[in-house]
Parts: sequence; C-alpha cells; structure tokens
Amino acid sequence: MDRFKAMRVFTRVVEAGSFTRAAATLEMPRATVTTAVQQLEAHLGVRLLNRTTRRVALTVDGSAYYERCLHLLEELADTEAMLTDRHRPSGRLRVNLPGRPARLLIIPALRTFCDQYPELDLEIGVSDRPVDLVQEGVDCALRVGPLADSGLVARRVGQVREVSCAAPGYLERFGTPRTPADLAAHQAVNYHSARTGRALPWEYLEHGQVREITLPARLTVDNTEAYMAAALAGLGLIQAPLQGLDHHLRSGELVEVLPDYRPAPSLMSVVYPHNRHLSSKVKVFVEWLITLLRTQPGVAP
Repeated sequence: MDRFKAMRVFTRVVEAGSFTRAAATLEMPRATVTTAVQQLEAHLGVRLLNRTTRRVALTVDGSAYYERCLHLLEELADTEAMLTDRHRPSGRLRVNLPGRPARLLIIPALRTFCDQYPELDLEIGVSDRPVDLVQEGVDCALRVGPLADSGLVARRVGQVREVSCAAPGYLERFGTPRTPADLAAHQAVNYHSARTGRALPWEYLEHGQVREITLPARLTVDNTEAYMAAALAGLGLIQAPLQGLDHHLRSGELVEVLPDYRPAPSLMSVVYPHNRHLSSKVKVFVEWLITLLRTQPGVAP
C-alpha cells in the first residue's frame, strides 16, 4: 500500500463527505477509493470513518488522524515544492468563476497564461452560485461580495465599484430618478442571491452610510447574464459592478442613474482551500488572475 496515496484518498473522502464524490474529484474508480481507505484502516487497526448510506463521518480516531494527515501532506508538498521548478507547474487546475467576469474578461485573456504554462490543464466552472471548494474538489475561485467564514484562504483583489442604471427605453417610460425618494415610482429587476437565498436589497451611499430600500419588482433572476439582459430589455433598474457595464454605458445601451448615490463597493477576492496553499499551480494562477483583475476599470485597491 502506498501510504501517502492512501492518506490523500482518505483526506479527500473526508472533505467530499462521500466515497462517490471523492472518487469523482480524484478521477479514480469508487472501488479503488474504498479499498484504499479499508487498507489504511487495516494497517492502523482502527476505524477511521463511520459509513451510512448517505455520507461518511469521522470517528474520534479518524478525526485525530485526519488532522495529522493534513499536516504531513502539507509538509510533503512544501518539501517537493522546494525541489521543483516552480516556473513549470503541471497537472490539472480546477477553477470556479462568476459568469460575467469569466466571459468578458478572464477567458479572453487566458491564452497568455496557457502559453506561459503549457503543462497546466485548466478546468473552469462558470457559475454564480457559491460552490463548496472542498467538497467539489475545486482548487480556487473568484468571489465578489462578503465572504462567509468558511475556513478558506482569501487573497483580496480590491473593491469593485458598482452603479445603478437602466435602459433608455425604461427611462423614457418611467422617468429618470434624481434622488432616492424618486425610486418609489420605479421598479427594479431583482437578483436572487444563492448565498443568502433572498433577493439582494437596493442600496446606496448617503453621507458615508449604506442605506437599503425595497423597490417593486416584477422580475427576479438568479444569473448575472439574465440580470443584464433584463436591464437591456428595459424591464427595470439594476445595480451591478461597473467592470461589467462600462461598454454598455459607453454605447448608450444603458444609462447610469443616481450617480451621487452609488452603491457601496463590493469586495473581490480569490479563495482557495488551506491544503492548496502550497501548490505551485494554484500560486501561479492566483497571481496571474489578481494581476489581470487589478488592471481593470472599476477595480480599486
């Protein structure tokens, strides 16, 4: 039995919460994953996991062994990294990105990264939902907005400026609001947050304080592309990052409203699990992504 391989499999099962999900993220047959854990338990003479039909849970011995495995595997990765050419990272890198930044900015710029690191294979998931990096085996992700206390490592990119806007056709029908009090006569397109399970409130800054109000809305969406399409179709007011709106504002397809009452900036971060922080492939991608994003209009340090 390859002890280190078995330890990696065991930690992946714990993080994924099931043998099936662990096998999928490791790209191994489920039977191989099950056998590796069974052999590890036989070698140690203790039960590490309690199995049920739905998930697995650590035993007391398993919990202590899991913590030691994480420490040993990180030490091993650190030692190997010192002897490896860090400019030639290789293997598969799984990344999760929000839809609009991925389509408009990051994917169009990827060729330079791929040319620089030809031995790296990228698997990019594009989703507005906050994926569970540990359970789904994702190496790193870009997040916009407040971060939950998830135990992830976070690298701050900067603050994303946001604006309120609408299509000219909508403003012709309902008028242009000049102050927040005018919003009572308007309607918004609501954005349903997968993180909170609720529609995001309409907000603005006044005298340095964040104010929130509720606008009538006949349409609620849960995707940034649908949100933008609804605004362009004249279905209501929206609030969104300037970074993804600037070309629509320049072309006149959308018009900024309430420029003196902009929303508070949103935090943009790159996050990754603790057990990825020594990986050279994660490091080079995170540094490339942060450098790319910090050069964009609408992103402030």
